[in-house]
Amino acid sequence: MKKLLLIALISTGAFALWRKVQADRAELDLWTEATTGDDE
Repeated sequence: MKKLLLIALISTGAFALWRKVQADRAELDLWTEATTGDDE
């Protein structure tokens, strides 16, 4: 039972970390798009 709980906690933490990385990447892409102008 403890192993199952530990696996569930690790999985939840990994998923939360993955979502944060994806959100940070999306924000960076948006920021890059907003600050990069077509000054050509």
